[in-house]
Amino acid sequence: MTGWRRSSLSRPFQSGAIRAVCMAVAGASLLVGCGVLPGGPGGSREPVTVMTWAPIGTNATNQPGMPAMAKAFARWVNANGGIDGHTLRVLTCDEKNETAGAADCARRAVKENAVAVVGSYSQHGREFMAPLEAASIPFLGGYGLTEEEFNSFLSYPVNGGQATLLAGNGRQLAHDCKRTALVRPDTITGDDLPGLLNSGLGEGGRGSARDVRAAEDATDYTHPAEQARAAAEDGGCVTTVLGDRTETFFDSYRRVPEDGRSIRVSSVLGSVSQSLINSTGGKNGPFEGAYLTGWYPVATDPAWKAMRNVVDKYAFGDNDIDPADPGPQTTWIAYTALKQIIESIDDNTITAGKIADTLDRGIQVNTGGLTPPLRWRYEDMLGAPGFPRIVNREVTFQVVHEGRLVSQKKGFIDVGRTLGNTTS
Repeated sequence: MTGWRRSSLSRPFQSGAIRAVCMAVAGASLLVGCGVLPGGPGGSREPVTVMTWAPIGTNATNQPGMPAMAKAFARWVNANGGIDGHTLRVLTCDEKNETAGAADCARRAVKENAVAVVGSYSQHGREFMAPLEAASIPFLGGYGLTEEEFNSFLSYPVNGGQATLLAGNGRQLAHDCKRTALVRPDTITGDDLPGLLNSGLGEGGRGSARDVRAAEDATDYTHPAEQARAAAEDGGCVTTVLGDRTETFFDSYRRVPEDGRSIRVSSVLGSVSQSLINSTGGKNGPFEGAYLTGWYPVATDPAWKAMRNVVDKYAFGDNDIDPADPGPQTTWIAYTALKQIIESIDDNTITAGKIADTLDRGIQVNTGGLTPPLRWRYEDMLGAPGFPRIVNREVTFQVVHEGRLVSQKKGFIDVGRTLGNTTS
């Protein structure tokens, strides 16, 4: 996993000139804008600029909680002296769930001299990775939707992406489901999902799932719901991966006439959340007994306490942040990694090149039990076809019991071998 990396060292820090400008400006708050941290030793550490992007207000999947989480993280660290003395400056961008939007966000990151793109969401990997690679800007802790996030030499994932979720979901369903139907988006990204699910089902001795394609932004899913229910045998399962439209699908699914067969529903975290379960009736709703596969521990796990404290104190009541949603959770983990990386560099100036070099040399990141320890050396990577840069191949099995998401199986489940058996 090697690649040419252009030097990204910044100009030498002209401390005397900047100090002179800052002295001419009244007010401690303006001094922070000049790169001087209150109480710092002469303001010798430069601010660090990063970017987080996600789609907001589109007709398909939206993740406004991810940039909101990034801003809350920045308020927290800056209120406590910054990261190793550096003020953290977070830029956010709406990538609009469009190829042009993703490319525009990446070009803005380059223009604004961001040293990393952190904890972001996009389905358009080719469009955003090309500008980042050209500028040697690392992509740290993306949501994990695209091939580029697990192929690019400048991508450093914190989870196993959709690949581990679908492979894990197949493993989870194989235990109890005689036959499975998969309802998934009729998109290029969606085309990868059946093979991943089938790898998990096959490992459990089950046949391939029925592939039911559905529009990513439909307002009614009656026909796909009928197809899925017909394909699932008595004692079978219907699993759905439609992001924000999963709720719409299950609204349609509930209206399909009952036929006396027992069919369990399933999905992955990100398509179904605790808030969705609550809003659809809790223990009396369609998700009671549903199997769900996630990347991280359940939202009630004590390991999330630090994140919840930051949200409570520094999100300023921003309703975009759902602490139980894997989008903000992924962003929190990515920024946790960034903080440890910057602290380990221990330099007055942080550059994209220094961050990438630190990652490549094998810094180990501790996420407090939210993931296994993370490290991005060549030998830490899975190396599976299509997903060579996966370093976290763990998932969690959860189930809805009495209207609450709880652990079905304690701890993490390694799906690395399952991914190695994936076929297109």
